[in-house]
Amino acid sequence: MANPILTDIRRWFESGVGAPEELNPPTFQEVPYQIDWIRSIPFIALHLVCFGVIFVGWSPVAVAVAISLYFVRMFFITGFYHRYFSHKTFKTSRFMQFVLALLGLSCTQKGPLWWAAHHRVHHKHSDGPEDPHSPLQHGPFWSHIGWITDQRNFPTRVSMVPDLMRFRELRFLDRFDLLVPIVMAFSLFGLGKFLSLYFPGSGTSGWQMLIWGFFVSTILLFHGSCSINSLAHLMGRKRYDTGDESRNSFLLSLVTLGEGWHNNHHHYPATVHQGFFWWEVDITFYLLKIMSWLGLIWDLRPVPERVRAARLPRPGGV
Repeated sequence: MANPILTDIRRWFESGVGAPEELNPPTFQEVPYQIDWIRSIPFIALHLVCFGVIFVGWSPVAVAVAISLYFVRMFFITGFYHRYFSHKTFKTSRFMQFVLALLGLSCTQKGPLWWAAHHRVHHKHSDGPEDPHSPLQHGPFWSHIGWITDQRNFPTRVSMVPDLMRFRELRFLDRFDLLVPIVMAFSLFGLGKFLSLYFPGSGTSGWQMLIWGFFVSTILLFHGSCSINSLAHLMGRKRYDTGDESRNSFLLSLVTLGEGWHNNHHHYPATVHQGFFWWEVDITFYLLKIMSWLGLIWDLRPVPERVRAARLPRPGGV
């Protein structure tokens, strides 16, 4: 019989290890939520390593790399993991789909199947008891960060992503979701060493670039993207009656490259454009549009006018 602790440790590096029923874990109604401390160690460690900035210091180059990687990888989350894998709001080739998955993996938010499956569960049960990260059901802290440590949320809910499970390469990437982040971490360390040797004026080093470029940037990215789970259901305005508390926030749209128009998104998840009106800044959509001009993706699904016009009545009935 396998040692449960060793099995949990193996799961750090290989998702889906264990009994077949893990692929469709019990629901929130069947068991209460519970933190899986062993499996959460890498997630906790990602946060703790950020304190390494105390020892490695900072440099304009390292901070610039961290900020750049935050926004570049935010686009990978919003444009690829969210708008493509979760909602299929545009089309692409199988090869390009694989590339999008690889880029998404660099965000260190698990695999594309896992991400899409949990997001589809969220839409299916938005702000209900089955929603894994509803602030109304579980509180702001749990909806923002606690849910990621829940024992039920580690496996990929394959029943939610049958369209993606057809691709063996996506199943492989989902199973070994740490491969790309590990390569990225070593690459950033190597970049820092290269700069310190050949461009000493940059003032950086291997360890400094690793801490800022990978760990700090990754944690900021996590909290930035998860602000939609928590804050976008607590702050902002509701334009549409979506049956939940999803809201639109200009501030969150800047932090997440357009995801802050969350009420719009819950009103009509099938569109690639979450900013329904010209003044609603949606940088993810602009970048996806450029990709379509280059022929990398196509058939970007627009917002139907009937959908855009179905607003909640204003106070006073006007």
